[in-house]
Amino acid sequence: MTLGVFLCAATGPLFLTHAAVPQDASSGSIRVEASPQLFATVGALFAAGFDRSPNASSGDPLVARLRALQGPATEALRAYFRDHSSEDPAATISRYVTFALIAGPPPKFELTLPREELPPDVLALDGFGEILANFYQEAGIEALWREIQPRYEQSKLLLREPLGLVVLTGAGYLRELVRPGPRTFTVYAEPLVGGQTHVRNVGDHYAVVVNPAVNSSDDMRHAFLHFLLDPLVIRYREQLLPQEPLFRAALRAPRLPESLRRDSLALFTECLVQAAELRLRRLPAARLAGELDRAEGDGLVLVRPLMAALAKFEAAEPAMGFYYPDLLRSMDVYAEQLRLQTIRFAPASDLPVASAAAARPATPSSELDQALADGDRLTAARDAARAAAAYERALSIAPGDPRALYGFAVASVLLGQGERAYDLFTQVVSAESGADPATRPDPVTLAWAHVYLGRMHDLAGEREQALAEYRGALAVAGAPEAAREAAQRGVEQAYQPAVRNPSPG
Repeated sequence: MTLGVFLCAATGPLFLTHAAVPQDASSGSIRVEASPQLFATVGALFAAGFDRSPNASSGDPLVARLRALQGPATEALRAYFRDHSSEDPAATISRYVTFALIAGPPPKFELTLPREELPPDVLALDGFGEILANFYQEAGIEALWREIQPRYEQSKLLLREPLGLVVLTGAGYLRELVRPGPRTFTVYAEPLVGGQTHVRNVGDHYAVVVNPAVNSSDDMRHAFLHFLLDPLVIRYREQLLPQEPLFRAALRAPRLPESLRRDSLALFTECLVQAAELRLRRLPAARLAGELDRAEGDGLVLVRPLMAALAKFEAAEPAMGFYYPDLLRSMDVYAEQLRLQTIRFAPASDLPVASAAAARPATPSSELDQALADGDRLTAARDAARAAAAYERALSIAPGDPRALYGFAVASVLLGQGERAYDLFTQVVSAESGADPATRPDPVTLAWAHVYLGRMHDLAGEREQALAEYRGALAVAGAPEAAREAAQRGVEQAYQPAVRNPSPG
């Protein structure tokens, strides 16, 4: 199976005893590890000048030490980073994490796969291994790694309980035993990745890179269910051929991720994993209905019938590995085809709710994060009134938080409350020059706030003010490409809303 990335939603924290994960975390199929090549790679990013939310803050003493490094190899590293950085900070660190997961040990960092098997992320970093090796030697990263290892050992301990519950609940639900063998599931403790969780699989090796200070239980559970279910989907791929008409129906969904459009097996697996997660969460009927509608609206058309199929599995006795053919046969493909003929998929939207949310942790780790996550989810579902209430709750917790201001502004646009939206977007833009770094907006939020202010000025016939805002968006370092394109269109032609949606959004 090729290297993949799984995206998942999250709920609350999970806990269990240490016994669920082998005490020797470096042996067996399920592991918790700290990786010197991962530390060296992500550390090199910060030494090179990487500093974007949601990753490690400049207040971390370790990051400060890395940024203070000097020398010819360090300068070469910084020049390489300037030439190989994405405008999206999350995409930048993700690319280097992929490199670290398939790199050999220091000091050489030689890639463990032949060039023809390297993922695009790593191909884009051609020559980085040599740059990293030189930096590693010059900066004395080996000695630094030995110095901070106690911190990483403590981080590994913090991950045992949540991973233990993930393994017990996931394997227990599917009635599967995880036996020692060539397939491995490894959780890497790496505090420097900040709020992002990175999930990859290379062949039979699944990896989840997390900051132990952030609750990543749901991300681990999602990845672990893939670890258990992916081999079954591949083994029985011939029996999945009757599902192809449902795959074609899913392709009509504007929001279906590109990775799932290219591979019907990947779509089926993702739907099965999400269906299993919903069965495990035991949600109240109203919330479950909402989650199913959301998944189906995004193009995950098999989640609903697989939920029903899993209910039958729960009433049976065999492990999923034996029951799987019955699970496939229990689905009425023809009935699903008829049902999907009338389905209304969620429309594509240029409201950058997901883009702005990508800059913060996927798993709410505080009351503020929970309120922001609720607001993003409700905005995506076009429940603007409840979204606005969620963002107001976030602002009561953290007055002036730019993420909450921006989300509240977007919800206000959807509610047709233009004056309030204008005021909130203006507060986001003004916060960029504020004295408090904690209230400064990230590039995604700032750029889109400029774009929406420009559109509002255009609608008011204030072309010069609109142009100033569009140019402000174009000047934001690290602005996402979609925002830059929207701003460039605004410079070239005054904004005119579509007939079906007369608001600036």
